[in-house]
Amino acid sequence: MKHCPQSLLLFVCTILLSAATCSHSFYLPWLAPVSFCEEGKGSPNCKSVFELFVNRLDSVESVLPYEYDAFDFCQEASERRPSENLGQVLFGERIESSPYKFNFMKEEKCKLVCKKTYDPSNADDKVKIAFLKKGMELNYQHHWIIDNMPVTWCYDVEDGQKYCNPGFPIGCYVTRDGRPQDACVINSEFNKNNTFYLFNHVDITITYHSGEGEGWEGARLVAAKLEPKSYKNTDEKNLNCESSPAMEVSSDFNGKLDFVYTYSVHYVKDNHIKWASRWDYILESMPHTNIQWFSIMNSLVIVLFLSGMVAMIMLRTLHKDIARYNQVDQEEAQEESGWKQVHGDIFRPPRKGMLLSVFLGQGTQIFIMTFITLFLACLGFLSPANRGALMTCSVVLWVLLGTPAGYVSARMYKTFGGEKWKTNVLLTALLCPGVVFSDFFIMNLILWVKGSSAAIPFGTLVAVLAMWFGISVPLTFLGAYFGFKKRSIEHPVRTNQIPRQIPEQSFFTKPLPGIVMGGILPFGCIFIQLFFILNSIWSHQIYYMFGFIFLVFLILLITCSEATILLCYFHLCAEDYHWWWRSFLTSGFTAVYLFVYAVHYFFSKLQITGAASTILYFGYTMIMVLIFFLFTGTIGFFACFWFVNKIYSVVKVD
Repeated sequence: MKHCPQSLLLFVCTILLSAATCSHSFYLPWLAPVSFCEEGKGSPNCKSVFELFVNRLDSVESVLPYEYDAFDFCQEASERRPSENLGQVLFGERIESSPYKFNFMKEEKCKLVCKKTYDPSNADDKVKIAFLKKGMELNYQHHWIIDNMPVTWCYDVEDGQKYCNPGFPIGCYVTRDGRPQDACVINSEFNKNNTFYLFNHVDITITYHSGEGEGWEGARLVAAKLEPKSYKNTDEKNLNCESSPAMEVSSDFNGKLDFVYTYSVHYVKDNHIKWASRWDYILESMPHTNIQWFSIMNSLVIVLFLSGMVAMIMLRTLHKDIARYNQVDQEEAQEESGWKQVHGDIFRPPRKGMLLSVFLGQGTQIFIMTFITLFLACLGFLSPANRGALMTCSVVLWVLLGTPAGYVSARMYKTFGGEKWKTNVLLTALLCPGVVFSDFFIMNLILWVKGSSAAIPFGTLVAVLAMWFGISVPLTFLGAYFGFKKRSIEHPVRTNQIPRQIPEQSFFTKPLPGIVMGGILPFGCIFIQLFFILNSIWSHQIYYMFGFIFLVFLILLITCSEATILLCYFHLCAEDYHWWWRSFLTSGFTAVYLFVYAVHYFFSKLQITGAASTILYFGYTMIMVLIFFLFTGTIGFFACFWFVNKIYSVVKVD
């Protein structure tokens, strides 16, 4: 055993090195770069014109995203939408073309895009202005795309750091008492009480790699940054984007308003930035990135060594127990209490075995789906550059993994002695997915009523239902068919006809305290990553550390298994043989801690306002909690199932 710490340290170093490598795997062979040339010097392989695409607008103060068109900004006459994959639709991404067109290397200064006029006597105009002001008050942000790359707004934060935000606000608001909110702090001229300021001008800087000495034709875009500004221009033919006053929008819409939207574009050559690493400046500027490296390494090393210690203690204690129980003088051993005394009841089928087997089938499906998705993400197949790929991969894998779900559920149900196989298969195929879909459908109704772009179109809902009933359910039936055909799992010891009476239990060996304690250690190894995952979902930050989350996944697997085995061993030593449900709930209770943390995150980190956004947050959180409950519970159950079979197969029983 003296070589164990060195082996663990080597394992940690190897995994961390692979994690660091995986986290920067971004571009795939089929994501080919596009080359650009000056106008008149182009070729079929080298474009001279490129356009800016716009995505949905979202806010950290609201869960409701909206399409670009909802705010009545400048629109292209013949609007085009690139084909969106399933993941993009489910996440509410709505990418469309815009009137912003650029000729490569042709600089523009204060170029007119469009002019919008609003009359207070027009009811429609009143609604549009009110919606725009609400968007500015809630700090809704544009998300623009050039060459499949986010256009970023870079600004200074604390400690001299620069943060590059993949979005920029549509405007800002100065409160009645003169406090500038959000982006209004960037300009001292934004100081009029109870006034909105519209960002109707952008200074765009496009950085390119010229391709000198690289062997490709033309240049490649490696960065696109902008700076939002506010200018009040009245004369379209005499635009001023330097000394004009700010575009104010008073809280009272009394007079006629003219919004003139303009832009300037500037090109910068930088051959030090490679096309394949052009996202790095965004990722490196993200807050807490350095803290994440240190914290994750620290927590994972601690959890690994703790897991090693638990494993060694278990092995030594079990070795002594087995040696004592198998001694020649059986009379002395029979008088002792311990886990051997319940050998005649240890495999007695649990109550509600149908429900437990259904949970195990669904948990197996989620476990395999999560493992494959994270592995592919670690290899770079599901990077942020490949929009919607993560969600698409997860949904497709879940649909295709109905077979193992049906097989595991049927096999365990048969082992429990169940005979209602039709009910088992139907519940496996419909129960948990039905709960998730019902929750999702209610959330979608709220989004639809609010007119949000995140509302899933009816056609997509039909397509998801078709995948569920047309592919997943038949595959679940197929898996269940093979599961019921196999012989039930044989146990190493026989079950007595008369159940053994369980002795009076101490406080710590009672079911509830053990279950509550069981989720602490697994949650302890994920809560750091959980903060960054919740940030990426609700604060709209890019998540890219897939190598680390894959490592956390493996550590969670080990920790859930060992924590459940350890508590199961203590309960068996106390002669309590009801371990089936307890093993599932012990590690599954980690999901309760996940929910508590999500509640804490909502009140301490988010500024979400409004009943609809609050309902949506907790509605989607409940889906996450259910999935995590099935996932962790299944890990704990099968670890304990293996452990119990192992120890009772090596002990001699008369």
